[in-house]
Amino acid sequence: MLVVGTAAQASSATMVHGPAFLIPVLHLRGGMSLAEAGLVAAAPMAGLMCTLVAWGLVVDRRGERFALLTGMSGVVLAGLAAVLVDGPGQVAAALFVAGACSSATNAASGRIVVGWFPPERRGLAMGIRQCAQPLGVGLGALTMAYLADAYDVATALWVPLVAATIALALVAAIVIDPPRPPASERAGAANPYRADRYLARIHGTSMLLVVPQFVVWTFGLTWLVDELGWAAGLAGVVIAGTQLIGALGRIGAGHLSDLVRSRTRPMQWIAWAAAGTMLALGAAASGSGPAVVALAVLLLVVASAVTVADNGLAYAAVAERAGAFWSGRALGIQNTAQYLVAAAVPPVAGVAITQWGYGAAFALAAGFGLVAAAVVPVAQERAPS
Repeated sequence: MLVVGTAAQASSATMVHGPAFLIPVLHLRGGMSLAEAGLVAAAPMAGLMCTLVAWGLVVDRRGERFALLTGMSGVVLAGLAAVLVDGPGQVAAALFVAGACSSATNAASGRIVVGWFPPERRGLAMGIRQCAQPLGVGLGALTMAYLADAYDVATALWVPLVAATIALALVAAIVIDPPRPPASERAGAANPYRADRYLARIHGTSMLLVVPQFVVWTFGLTWLVDELGWAAGLAGVVIAGTQLIGALGRIGAGHLSDLVRSRTRPMQWIAWAAAGTMLALGAAASGSGPAVVALAVLLLVVASAVTVADNGLAYAAVAERAGAFWSGRALGIQNTAQYLVAAAVPPVAGVAITQWGYGAAFALAAGFGLVAAAVVPVAQERAPS
């Protein structure tokens, strides 16, 4: 269940985040500004954001298997449309629909982990599941940047389409809904948002930490190509490597949360680390000379790992507090909040980079990590059931 849920989420991540690696081709060869190319890259994230709560409700009412099968089928069909249509507007529209369908995997695959694993192993399991996003992004970075540069955008979009098709087949063959309380208890399940502000503060923390994460993810490759003059293929290999390191970071963070019996304390530590790393990256990226450039690239790798390490902790914290009949919607709200910010980061960061440069944009993102460290609700956490 964990492997298939992770594969489904990884294929969705490639479909949603992979278009960010088309920005150099859209910008340099397609004649689009960075802000315009960022809007195309943000189209699947915008679509995902619009349907997360609705898919969460589907998971709460119909179960994880139904949501995964329906959503992944839509991803495959919309991905095929993105490959076949012509023009950036039509491609963006198809990617929007693909993103809207892919959001089914966010709540459903997370619920599979919470449903099948006990609390003392849930952090590690969720950390493994959360590897799906950096692994999916790494697949896009390793393949899509090269294919778009060597051939065209349509060829690059075959990567997420094939990945989604394989994931759909795996879900159909293997996934079973986890055990849950009897449906008769649904009416008595209290709204967890009315009890306290714990869930709202987890959402807020994640929203703040999305900013440095997506600044690095969206424009790291473009910085290597445009600013440092790297070949697109080499830059893609480096970014793919950072995603692998980020995946290991999520596993480590999840295991640490099991050891310290807390999801929020490691989140706070990660927020501090993200702020410090992004600030150092901004300073190094603004400098010159071979040694400074090498340090900046190293810091880019570290920032790519640190800024994603909190996601599994937040998912586990939300699902554990929300309960069996609310966790689908709560995870939908969690993801909506994150992707609302993520969809805004590419165009806004593109404007900031155009006006002030990459170094300034990286340094500004550090401030969001500092605020996140103050918002995370460490004192309100209680032992999960």
